[in-house]
Amino acid sequence: MTNVSYYTAEGLKKLRDELDQLKSIERPKASQAIAEARDKGDLSENAEYDAAKEAQGMLEMRIAKLEEVHSNARLIDETHLDVSKVLVLSNVKIKNQANGMELKYTLVAESEADLKTGKISVTSPIGRGLLGKKVGEVAEITVPNGVLKFEIIEVSRD
Repeated sequence: MTNVSYYTAEGLKKLRDELDQLKSIERPKASQAIAEARDKGDLSENAEYDAAKEAQGMLEMRIAKLEEVHSNARLIDETHLDVSKVLVLSNVKIKNQANGMELKYTLVAESEADLKTGKISVTSPIGRGLLGKKVGEVAEITVPNGVLKFEIIEVSRD
């Protein structure tokens, strides 16, 4: 069963760049480290060789995982998204009704979420609670602390 992941153009480029880095730079480095360790003598007692082989195995697993993710990646076509309600790639300004604090988030795919830059995943509790809401509506979101109420102030796309 395949796990389809949705990406923005920026997120897909970042995924490709990481995969290229691992294949073209890190893989040859790992092979070189194994060759250097092999040249140091008896492989049965060579901890450096064992460590290099293990590092190569981990690298190959990472490459295989990224190749699988990349093969199941789909680019989000922003031109077909409704701008009147909160969807993936929406910039949404919300107001916490309990304390009046205003927050601004961009809803993105789980793989691109980064709270430091204001990008939250559509699969997070807040992201799920905001999906489909329009300006003026109130989203009631259940979080571990209880229920938060956010009023949708603005929905936009860049």
